[in-house]
Amino acid sequence: MDYRSSETVADTGVETVAGPRPEDMLPATATSAVKVVVVGGFGVGKTTLVGAVSEIRPLTTEETMTQAGVGIDDLSGVESKTTTTVAMDFGRISLNERLVLYLFGTPGQERFWFLWNGLFDGALGAVVLVDTRRLEVCFDVMGRLEDRGVPFVVAVNSFPRSPTYSMSELRTALDLDDSVPMIDCDARERGSSRDVLMELMQYLYTLTTNRETQ
Repeated sequence: MDYRSSETVADTGVETVAGPRPEDMLPATATSAVKVVVVGGFGVGKTTLVGAVSEIRPLTTEETMTQAGVGIDDLSGVESKTTTTVAMDFGRISLNERLVLYLFGTPGQERFWFLWNGLFDGALGAVVLVDTRRLEVCFDVMGRLEDRGVPFVVAVNSFPRSPTYSMSELRTALDLDDSVPMIDCDARERGSSRDVLMELMQYLYTLTTNRETQ
């Protein structure tokens, strides 16, 4: 993420360090920032979503998969995947002139889940990405969020040749409460990914309003 770069002043030969790129600076009108985590199983599209929606060049910790993961990482349904997140993804998006979201994508393999606790700290809410080819990986993810009391929405990511189910069928299969929003998305598309984040913000607003009126 090229926030800073070195350059040489021609007349003096002195190396200076340039400041942040203008497009990476926070909007001057921003008054509130919210931390959101993007979670899900291995290969569901977390890095893709963060990269698609981020208004800055996203920070990623993608590494090439090696033989060390053989027999440990479950590649069922994602056999063609060659890279994996080993720490986190990070991006930023301004939802309006005042509200900024900081996005943290979690690693998907279970052997890296010890990193989740730190990423969950301070998170206002979460997006759970779902791949209909591997619904079973969602249960532990949602269970961890529920245990920590982190509200979440479920986004069903579109993959070529993946099984298609109705929202009611998916809700039943995931044993998801009717109050938790579900939305279709294409993590590759900025507009679709932004709609998911807006759904989460609306859900968080509804929860806050309901608590204030009780």
